[in-house]
Amino acid sequence: MNEMRVESTTLRALAYDDGREILRLEFRTRAIYHYFGVPAAVYEALRSAPSKGSYFNRVIRGRFPYALCASAQTGLEGKV
Repeated sequence: MNEMRVESTTLRALAYDDGREILRLEFRTRAIYHYFGVPAAVYEALRSAPSKGSYFNRVIRGRFPYALCASAQTGLEGKV
């Protein structure tokens, strides 16, 4: 997964594993989530969305299974 930093008030960075359809999102809060079964077209649309937070809320949140992988607030460090 190649991480890409983004300009967003919600997200800090994106990464995508094309072979496994896993979207990795790092939020400004430093929480990192993996979203599973995300088509490449959804990732590409997120990358080019003028408002990444709005796109995330409209298209990704609540529509794909996910796991919290790391959080600065709780000190949780995990791998999926």
